[in-house]
Amino acid sequence: MANALGKRYMCEKCGTEVLCNKAGTGSLECCDLEMKLKEAKALPSSD
Repeated sequence: MANALGKRYMCEKCGTEVLCNKAGTGSLECCDLEMKLKEAKALPSSD
């Protein structure tokens, strides 16, 4: 999986977060596990 510029990645085991500032090939690893892409939080609606 390629690293996406400007995306945040999170370790599910220890909670470490990484912000990617240079795109490239390969994967990010922490605690011997591949880091997962952190999803954006949904904003509340303004009804």
